[in-house]
Amino acid sequence: MRTQKLKFITVILVLAALAALLAGCSGKKDQTDKKEDSKTITVTDAKGKVEIPADPKRIVDISGNSDILSILGYSVVGTANSDAYDYTKFPSYLEKKLSGAEILGYSMQDKMDVEKILALKPDLIIISSVQEKMYQQLSKAAPTVMLKLAQTDWKEDVLKVADIMQKKEKAEAWLADYKKKAREKGKEIKKSYGKNKSYLSILASGGQIFVYDKAGIGSILYEDMGLKRPKGLPEQKDISLPVVSYEGLASIEADYILAIGTKDDMAALKKNSVWKELPAVKKGHVAELPASPYFNQGYSSIGRLSFLDEVNGLMEKMNE
Repeated sequence: MRTQKLKFITVILVLAALAALLAGCSGKKDQTDKKEDSKTITVTDAKGKVEIPADPKRIVDISGNSDILSILGYSVVGTANSDAYDYTKFPSYLEKKLSGAEILGYSMQDKMDVEKILALKPDLIIISSVQEKMYQQLSKAAPTVMLKLAQTDWKEDVLKVADIMQKKEKAEAWLADYKKKAREKGKEIKKSYGKNKSYLSILASGGQIFVYDKAGIGSILYEDMGLKRPKGLPEQKDISLPVVSYEGLASIEADYILAIGTKDDMAALKKNSVWKELPAVKKGHVAELPASPYFNQGYSSIGRLSFLDEVNGLMEKMNE
């Protein structure tokens, strides 16, 4: 009996030791998992150095760069990449990419609903210098990165976001593919419509004519696709689009025109006598594009790629 009792006690002690060992291993694993989950990196933004999650899972971006984040392999739970003419919806070229994200406003707004942002439980918040007044409040709730965006160079913004997220190689590969596709599209257009034909993109808004040059669709045509600028085109010096009178528009010698505007703005444009006499208009070499989404499509990296996919069809409409 004494021997059996000793064996029983020994078994109990062994099981207890084993349980303690397993518990210790489990505890260490939990600590390791927590350590991995809490891994951070230090990055430099417009405010200086900031510590952010190495692999953020719940990003709220109100800077207008949710499209760039998608290129880098991230999804956002909240965004301000809304349509410029309706802040409650996505522009058509971002509907699939940002599906499921909550729209919090428009990226050019300096204030948005902080409670809505925090309700999304972000582990990383991205804002632009436009929203600087929100920085203190947001940064107390979650790691917050503030971007100072380029005036006209969209590629610089892509690389800036990629540098902060430590995804520069991925961004460079995407840009290289985009550049190749844009040049190929430019060659197709030149082959179909002539090497020396010139192209103009304008925005009709509130009785004024805005001309795209170094930004928006203008930069896709000239810088990306390598198409010819028309003679008389005013140079764009900053983010603001040059404004021309109807007489000034008549002095721009364009073979083809992409005219962007709302239904009312396009109706007013088409009634104007100067517009009616433009050579491109008289030849029917005009593509009429709705303000939504084309007004700001050229300011989005994904939007630019989408434009390349449809540019041939737009040109075909001018020659029907």
